[in-house]
Amino acid sequence: MRRSLVPMVAAAVTVLMPLGVQAQKKASPADAERVVKLISADKAKIKTYCDMVKLGDAVQEAEQKKDNKKMEEIGKRMDEMSQQLGPEYVALMESMENLSEKEAEAIGTVLERLDKLCAD
Repeated sequence: MRRSLVPMVAAAVTVLMPLGVQAQKKASPADAERVVKLISADKAKIKTYCDMVKLGDAVQEAEQKKDNKKMEEIGKRMDEMSQQLGPEYVALMESMENLSEKEAEAIGTVLERLDKLCAD
């Protein structure tokens, strides 16, 4: 099943971005390229990323069911896992808060290369 990355990124930003924190700069496709290169070079990071993709699906499901407790629980797990992907990944996610849909799609296209590394 091919996942749409833009909603996944939006879900990740929602659960990873602490309330009241403002992003310093907007994410760019070049930033995403650097993150893809760093993660794809490390098997442990690839596994962590793929596990986060699965949790992203669970966040969307909990959101549809309006299960705030489950969303918070999954969000904490995703936050811990994002730290394992490195500061570049965390910074990318934080800097995506105020992107337009077009900008998010451009970054999503770059990040799709990581999704291809995740075997279902």
